[in-house]
Amino acid sequence: MGQVIPAAFTLDTAALNDVILSVDLAGVLANAILGGVAARTARLDIVGFVVLAIMSGLGGGIIRDTLLQQGMPVALSDPAYLMTAVLGGVIAYFVTFNGRWSRRVLLLLDALAVGCWSSVGVQRALDAGLGWMPAILLGIITAVGGGMVRDIMLLKVPTIFGGNTLYATSAVLASSLMWILSTLGFVVIGSFVAILSGAALSLLAKRYGWILPTGYALRIPKPILLLHPRAWRERRRRARGDADADAAPLDEV
Repeated sequence: MGQVIPAAFTLDTAALNDVILSVDLAGVLANAILGGVAARTARLDIVGFVVLAIMSGLGGGIIRDTLLQQGMPVALSDPAYLMTAVLGGVIAYFVTFNGRWSRRVLLLLDALAVGCWSSVGVQRALDAGLGWMPAILLGIITAVGGGMVRDIMLLKVPTIFGGNTLYATSAVLASSLMWILSTLGFVVIGSFVAILSGAALSLLAKRYGWILPTGYALRIPKPILLLHPRAWRERRRRARGDADADAAPLDEV
């Protein structure tokens, strides 16, 4: 998704950078394969497989870097990302991934990528001098942008807008934790926490089928007296009748 080692990282965190880079590329491969799986469902040819794989695996990072306007998107300048995405599309073209264990591996890599991409997106935004809200937003875009582009290219409503198992919510959690810990100076810890928290929530949501509620229609009582003048006049007539009844004993005295 376009991993760039921020200035906040030092030489003693080289191992962490290697871990994040590995998870990043694994996430690109997993989402590229998922793009290929979607292409197979749509009965596309090899071109469709490769294009959807690239958009699914790299779309979020490209959108993020384009919005930041700080040079060429890393997903395009570093050949490892583009080659990994193309490889994922080719793999999905030849392999059906109908097995239970193969889908579990893809699910795990995808879940780890949510937190990793959110972490990278937030740190890139902070390095650019952006505030907390744009940083969290770019973290979310980095994590879910590829899936959105893939679904739009297939003329579908993006699954993150409803019916999915808290994919975007996992990105929100990971991005928020990354921003908090990074602001406090714990960039290394923040990266680990973002990856683990995003993956944990994503996996739990898929395991137990957690989803966000759809639109709720709030029922507001109709203002009968204002909308129906006849009812308003009837109420006034009854009020006058009650007043006359209360005044009758006084007249007889």
